[in-house]
Amino acid sequence: MRPGVPAARGGTSGSAPGPVREERTSNSSASRPPREERTLTSVAAGDRYEEPQDLPRLWHVTLSVSGEEVPLVDLRRALEQLAHDHPFLLTSRYAGDHAEIRYWEEARDLHDAAAVALRLWGEHRQSAGLPPWEIVGLEVIDRETYHQRIAEGYGPPPAAPVGVHPF
Repeated sequence: MRPGVPAARGGTSGSAPGPVREERTSNSSASRPPREERTLTSVAAGDRYEEPQDLPRLWHVTLSVSGEEVPLVDLRRALEQLAHDHPFLLTSRYAGDHAEIRYWEEARDLHDAAAVALRLWGEHRQSAGLPPWEIVGLEVIDRETYHQRIAEGYGPPPAAPVGVHPF
């Protein structure tokens, strides 16, 4: 360690693999005192890099809501506003007393994706002008399951056309 320079990195925990001599990067090494050996503390010998296990994944969400009948014009406008506010929405289908919203959610796990989906309608009721309906159905499946269902010919059809449509 150089005199007058605090030991800010790593400390001396003693759990490191061993001493390492720092290389000089300047040609004026004769005027400087020799550096002390220091211990690496960032990685243990033999450790390998592994991908973190809690990276976000894509989840296909289908949220179903229903309640008292409302004018279709008002409902369509509200669903279009929700889609405008949140462009992640794939498609919305609706009738006067129920609607279905399908979209992809990026989340760490199924619990997180479901929690976001269960808050979606209530949190955006005022801003989008959504009716005071209750959530009556929720399906959250991972991307692999979604594509497997489509390939086998069952499950929800692909969201085409994208947008807000009557049932």
